[in-house]
Amino acid sequence: MTDINGLPFLKMHGLGNDFVVLDVRDSGFALTSDRARAIADRRTGIGCDQVVVIEPARSNLSDAWMSLWNADGSETAACGNATRCVAWLLMQAAGIDRVVIETKAGLLDAESRGGRMVAVDMGPARLDWRELPLAKAVDTLNLGIGLGALQNPVGVSMGNPHAVFFVDDVAAIDLAVLGPVLEHHDIFPERANIEAAQVLGPDRIRMRVWERGTGITSACGTGACATLVAAARRGLTGRKADVVLDGGALTIEWLPDDHVLMTGPVALVAEGRLDSSLLS
Repeated sequence: MTDINGLPFLKMHGLGNDFVVLDVRDSGFALTSDRARAIADRRTGIGCDQVVVIEPARSNLSDAWMSLWNADGSETAACGNATRCVAWLLMQAAGIDRVVIETKAGLLDAESRGGRMVAVDMGPARLDWRELPLAKAVDTLNLGIGLGALQNPVGVSMGNPHAVFFVDDVAAIDLAVLGPVLEHHDIFPERANIEAAQVLGPDRIRMRVWERGTGITSACGTGACATLVAAARRGLTGRKADVVLDGGALTIEWLPDDHVLMTGPVALVAEGRLDSSLLS
């Protein structure tokens, strides 16, 4: 197992949802929960919402494998903003405008939209209670749970579980209090991402998010996808809208084949090398 000392990293973000990206395709480095927590710590590490690991492709259908680790050291299967960041890196390195990234959530097709704008097919929205998953059979259009101002969400899986609560004033919701309780609700055996969403128009939604294993973040790509799908299922919007997050807007479209297309920017802000003191 390759030591952490000297391993190159990149610091990237999508609308402020920030990542430490490790390309280990040539190093054989293996990330662990302890290492992810140490790297993600904003006081003693590099600091990020998730640690993203680019690994060698595991099939001939993809350009690379992507692993994702939350700030608390837990592993997750999907992250839309991280997927855009990794796709941009792979396209820049190879001089191409399309790549396929393999994840635990499946194969994700990405393409350049010019500059640092990237579109990713996040795959189909999963709407059956077993796919979220839920602890019991419930209609995912009306989960029937709630706390305070957050009541009766729509359940959607984008490779990770989401509960989307529609409210009149998203700014008035105390996500720091309600989010962690709802994340751990008994109906979610694998916990859930919690979204508070306010419909501003037929093609515009304001959304804030409490991310499972991380907390409040400025943006969540899979959360934006889940929110658009939830709004369209409730008849609150059409199947395409701009989802406005704390860090900016993503354009989300629920395609006729039920795949969800996400388009938004990426940013590269720093690079360096990890030091062994991270784990001391």
